[in-house]
Amino acid sequence: MNLLLNEVIKYRRDLHQIPEVGFKEFKTQKYIINTLKSMGYSPNTICETGVYVYIPGIKKECIAFRADIDALAIQEENNCTFSSKHSGFMHACGHDGHTAALLAFAKYLTTTAEQNYSILLIFQPAEEGPGGAKFICETGILEKFHVKEIYSFHLFPDLEEGTISTKAGPFFAQATEFDCKVVGKGGHGGMPQKTNDPLIPFTKIIDSYQSIISRNLSPFNAGVITVGKISGGTARNIISNSIDFHGTIRAYSQEDTELIIKRMKEIHNGIEIAFDIKVIDEFRVLYPPVINDNILYNNFLKISQDFNFIQGETLALAEDFAFYQEKVPGIFFLLGTRNKEQNFISPLHSSSFNFDEKVLLEGVKLFAKLLEDRNEI
Repeated sequence: MNLLLNEVIKYRRDLHQIPEVGFKEFKTQKYIINTLKSMGYSPNTICETGVYVYIPGIKKECIAFRADIDALAIQEENNCTFSSKHSGFMHACGHDGHTAALLAFAKYLTTTAEQNYSILLIFQPAEEGPGGAKFICETGILEKFHVKEIYSFHLFPDLEEGTISTKAGPFFAQATEFDCKVVGKGGHGGMPQKTNDPLIPFTKIIDSYQSIISRNLSPFNAGVITVGKISGGTARNIISNSIDFHGTIRAYSQEDTELIIKRMKEIHNGIEIAFDIKVIDEFRVLYPPVINDNILYNNFLKISQDFNFIQGETLALAEDFAFYQEKVPGIFFLLGTRNKEQNFISPLHSSSFNFDEKVLLEGVKLFAKLLEDRNEI
């Protein structure tokens, strides 16, 4: 397995130089296809810029492994020999590493005998948005190849390099976006009595949101409402006509998401009446929660004894891998990249995110161990 180190480094660094956002990963797709063909595979395209490889085994039942391939619209600040060649775009979330690891796993499989289970390798576009996993699932590929379980991982700089972490049940949150506008009546800042200042009801709305989490959700259920962007006004002495604000909701079940949205709308309606203003709101429910299968997790625990494993915690991040888990049982895990000595400490979605490629072999080894264990069943 360690013989794959040079290959995985090359894959990652080649991919890092050609970052592309969701459903525009044409160079990335070409690189993946050419690399797989060089190994002797016959890759197929899916969902415009995705790629998959089906490897038949003795059984029709199939085990799937997935990597996301898209990048972000971020200008890279790393000064390295393989920095992004696409100005304004960067693999700031480690998807180049995920793709490189799955390519290395494909290379490893060329050295093994015919597997008991068939294997499906999915190189998925648009994880960062609008959720390529949903479109992959809608093609019927999981049913076509009789996929019985699916695995994937994400690099994670909050964990020490080489550490593997996950948990049973809810792991990542369901993500919902909201855009709202509080519409009042603007005017001169020195004559507020002639206006209907939208700023006052806006502050009441934000304050009321916190009661949803503390008083409407069960104390045993987690949830987050974050307003991350606020805009309004043109000058210090002018009361604005309106205030725009945008944010995100995170919850761990569809029921809790629906409850939060319902209560937010009720708060908006109440504030409209109390302050004689108008609240315009729009909600977009994005990815479902990532929920790891309990049976597969227990098996994962057994396998993880050969790795540096720590029990995971529920996180308020979001991942479109959840769409696969709505179809078949699956496990999503984290692979730590934090290395203070090499200054690999920047967070995900940072313009300076980077990691040592040798850590990718831990992901490849775990994929191989999972497959080996499943083949014994």
